[in-house]
Amino acid sequence: MVGTLSFLIYYLSYDFLTHSASSQQPRKPVDVQDVIKTTVTVLTLIGAVLTGIYAYRKQLLAEGDAHRADASQLADRYTTAAEQLGHDQAAVRLAGVYALAHLSDDWVEQRQVCIDVLCAYLRMPYQPDPTQPGHREGEREVRHAIIRVIRDHLRDPWAPNSWCSYHFDFTEATFDGGDFSGSHFRGKTTFLRASFTSGTINFGRSRFSGGNVSFIGAEFRGGTVHFDEAEFSGGKVNFHGARFCGSAVRFIRATFNGSTVNLTQAEFSRGNVTFADAAFDSGTVNFTQAKFNGGRIIFTDSTFNGATVSLTDAEFSDGTADFTRAEFNGGSVSLGNSVFSGGTVNLIDAQFKDGTVGFIGAAFRGGTIDFTRSGFSDGLVDFMRAEFCGSTVKFTHVEFSNGIAGFINAKFQGGTVEFTGAGFSGGRSDFTGATFCGSIVDFSGARLNGGVVMFVRTEFRSGRINFEQARLLDSLSIPHFNHATFSGTDITWGRVPRPPGS
Repeated sequence: MVGTLSFLIYYLSYDFLTHSASSQQPRKPVDVQDVIKTTVTVLTLIGAVLTGIYAYRKQLLAEGDAHRADASQLADRYTTAAEQLGHDQAAVRLAGVYALAHLSDDWVEQRQVCIDVLCAYLRMPYQPDPTQPGHREGEREVRHAIIRVIRDHLRDPWAPNSWCSYHFDFTEATFDGGDFSGSHFRGKTTFLRASFTSGTINFGRSRFSGGNVSFIGAEFRGGTVHFDEAEFSGGKVNFHGARFCGSAVRFIRATFNGSTVNLTQAEFSRGNVTFADAAFDSGTVNFTQAKFNGGRIIFTDSTFNGATVSLTDAEFSDGTADFTRAEFNGGSVSLGNSVFSGGTVNLIDAQFKDGTVGFIGAAFRGGTIDFTRSGFSDGLVDFMRAEFCGSTVKFTHVEFSNGIAGFINAKFQGGTVEFTGAGFSGGRSDFTGATFCGSIVDFSGARLNGGVVMFVRTEFRSGRINFEQARLLDSLSIPHFNHATFSGTDITWGRVPRPPGS
């Protein structure tokens, strides 16, 4: 075959050289040595190509054999690690944890499987109390080691063995502490119906970049879960239906940029959720239909820049929502249709710049809303259609600079609204269409300078309105009682001029 190929190449070369020579003037004869050289060159080139193809094919076969050998070895390592995780002795189980973690570093194709096995171990029944049946000696150390292994693989998103983009399933797992601090979450992490019994589970300084963390239906019966100084960029933390019984969840100094924290239908019984010093930029915190029975949500010193906090349809039974010294720059807090039975909402020293706090349709039965020393610059506090039964709303020493406190169509039965020492410079306090039955509205010591107090179409059946020691610094600031009706209400004017017809 080689001879035939050589003869064919020789013939083609001779024919090619003959054709080239015939086209020249004068015509030259074909040199046989040139034909032989051309033939040898072509044969050499073909031989080199065939040698390369053969070597490449041999390499592929060798790599395939090596890959199959590696896969077999990795599978054996997986089997060994899984068997160690099921061992009776804690030390052997602990060795299995680290063996599986190292295996995931070497076996990229099955890395999610290794992660799933570690998560599945945490989902197994666990009795943290050593005095109770079912407790296993050394089990706590094994479980906390798994959490540390996961954390260590989440701290550097650029590392070749990073787990940041993978999924973690801790459904119905039991936690008595654990450290996830400094982790980067880009995938989905779920603590669905998980139980937190004691200790501290730490997500401090973690970053959530588009990833979702779910605590739906989780139960916090003790201990602390904290996200202190965590950063949320487009991610979501979901506590829908979670129950807090004496536990604490903390987001102290956390930052939210377009992110969502969902606590809809959550129940708080002596539990606290703290967002102190947190910063919200276009993010959302949602407590819709949440129930507070002695629980507290704390937003002290937090900043809201276009962000939204919703407590719509929430129930407060001796619970507290604390926004002391919070700043609202275009942000909003909504407590519409919420029910307060002895609960408290503190907005002491808060600042509202284009911000809105809405209590539309809320019912207050013995509760207190306190805005003492707050400032409203184009901000709005809206109590439209709210009902006050023995409750107290305090605007003591509040400064209204073009801000509005609206009580349109609100109903007051025995409650108190205090504007003691408040300053109105361009702002408005609007009670249009409100009804007072035995309630007190106190403007004593207030300063009216360009601001407006309106009782248009207001119905006074009983109670008291007090302007004693109030100072009217602008003739346009005389309170408006247009079309108001009075039946037994006591109005104390002090030095404020009586409006015509009042």
